[in-house]
Amino acid sequence: MEDLIKNFSDFVWGLPLLILLIGGGAYLLVLSKFLPFRYLGHAIEVLRGKYDDPDDPGQISHFKALTTALSSTLGMGNIAGVAVAISIGGPGAMFWMWVSAIMGMSTKFFTCTLAVMYRGKDSVGELQGGPMYFIVEGLGKSWKPLAVMFSVFGMIGALPVVNVNQLTQAVNDIILIPNGFEVGLKSNLILAGVLVLITSVIILGGLNRISNTASKLVPSMVLLYFGLVVFILISNYNQVPKYLLMIFTDAFAAENFNGDPFFGGMIGALVLLGIRRGAFSNEAGIGTAPMAHGAAKTDEPVREGLVAMLGPAIDTLVVCTLTALAILVTGVWETTSDNGVSLTASAFSHVMPIYGSYLLMVCVFIFSVSSLFSYSYYGAKCLSFIIGANKKHYYNYIYILSIIVAAVSPFSAMLNLIDGVFALMAIPTIFATIILAPKVVVEIKSYLKRMS
Repeated sequence: MEDLIKNFSDFVWGLPLLILLIGGGAYLLVLSKFLPFRYLGHAIEVLRGKYDDPDDPGQISHFKALTTALSSTLGMGNIAGVAVAISIGGPGAMFWMWVSAIMGMSTKFFTCTLAVMYRGKDSVGELQGGPMYFIVEGLGKSWKPLAVMFSVFGMIGALPVVNVNQLTQAVNDIILIPNGFEVGLKSNLILAGVLVLITSVIILGGLNRISNTASKLVPSMVLLYFGLVVFILISNYNQVPKYLLMIFTDAFAAENFNGDPFFGGMIGALVLLGIRRGAFSNEAGIGTAPMAHGAAKTDEPVREGLVAMLGPAIDTLVVCTLTALAILVTGVWETTSDNGVSLTASAFSHVMPIYGSYLLMVCVFIFSVSSLFSYSYYGAKCLSFIIGANKKHYYNYIYILSIIVAAVSPFSAMLNLIDGVFALMAIPTIFATIILAPKVVVEIKSYLKRMS
């Protein structure tokens, strides 16, 4: 089964998808005349609530929409995903994650602007946004099979299997094993039971409870994680310049790559690895974030797009870079065979021997649990598009069952499964976004006129 999932994931992550994600992002960046970077300051003003109007259509504020989206992207992609990238690809993998984030900022701007421009009503008349709605509302009813394709794969992609798997591994490696507990199927099932309980209480409370919880958890966990990693970097300050330079040089040399070649050699494989891990981390172009941003209280689609594009910057350019540097400057990427969250834990223990791994455990727990809440919302939204909003609660039962499966499954199988499904979600999302992009450009022009 593990080999089957790996082959499926490798097959869908071929050259066509790479061209679609990076080529599509570059095309959107040029088409918008680099708008995401020119209006960064304005995006921050919108996020701070300067333009909020309680009478605008939608369900949640700009800030809550971003934190709900971030609570799903700021998760194991930043701790375990980066560790996987470096353990396979070396320092150079981080450079290609940056490329993915820069292209991802323009992709996220376009997809989330479209999510507000083409909101649709679900079967109970509630205003909704997301790729499935902008495909049908923007391209027409004849494109519905593409929207259904997104929704079907979205239900699988929203399952929290990587988060739960890595949280289980973290509890085992950081708390149970060092304290002499025996770990195995029984301990993993007990942990899964605790997670099911916490998740059930939050997700059965709906979007408002999810967004309220996320808006409190996300900023505090980013600050805690930021502080811990900065401490690691200060403790190894003499190593920082060396590895920052190495991220650039190794990106084009691929001297530390330990995988199979792709499309002409190791550099091609390293590019693919970086883009794949970047997409897993910031989810730009996958289509999950537009579902959160589509619920924002605004009648200005461009405004929501500008807020959304801050996601990949916070997620990959800041948080992933910090994780990568912590793993690199401590040298654990060369001295240990650990992978995933265990590799990041080794970096923390290296600098803070007694309490470092426990502090990381707090971050891992909050990262994982906050992601658990947002993903359930995404999956339920996909199911409601297919069979109706009054039946979307059935998704929560599938979701809760997947927590138990993930806790007892191998990490590589869970990661490859989500990688592969994310690729199949990206195809309808990017394809529709590229077709509808000129309409976003028209909207940008009229928005800037109104603002001037």
